[in-house]
Amino acid sequence: MDVMQYIDKGGMIMYILLGLNILGWSVMLLKFMQYWVLFLKKDKTVREIYYRIDSYRTEKKYVLGEDILRETMLGYESGLSTVKIIASIAPLLGLLGTVVGVMFAFDTIAKQGLGDPSVFSSGISLALVTTVGGLIVAIPHYVGYNYLIGMLDRLEAQLTKELNQKIYGEHS
Repeated sequence: MDVMQYIDKGGMIMYILLGLNILGWSVMLLKFMQYWVLFLKKDKTVREIYYRIDSYRTEKKYVLGEDILRETMLGYESGLSTVKIIASIAPLLGLLGTVVGVMFAFDTIAKQGLGDPSVFSSGISLALVTTVGGLIVAIPHYVGYNYLIGMLDRLEAQLTKELNQKIYGEHS
């Protein structure tokens, strides 16, 4: 069975999962590239933040620096909540497909009896396909979200360290 037959067998829920999967992978790839560029250009980012701080001519540069850095990092966090939501709802959509498939199977049994097992097998098949589909979508999104959050945290720590060195000198 090829992938499209598998998706067709799962019905509308599998198409929803497919759409969420494409969206989630697109966001994760975009974020990974953004973070990689940020890592490569972190010296430039530190200089930009430092110049924004310096333009305020204040004695509280550390507090201001944290605020500007936090604001900068929030921009890089946008979109990650989409990945987290996909990781959270994909198994629920799989479970919904499971319930719908089992309901379909019992409805078929109620109408036609248990004489022919193939009569209710399509409902059981729908149940299993959507369960697997939900997990196939959820697991990599869960891992990807956690990896990207860790990557962003490491970048933020590096930027904070370099910004503090720029504000307070080499021995901070």
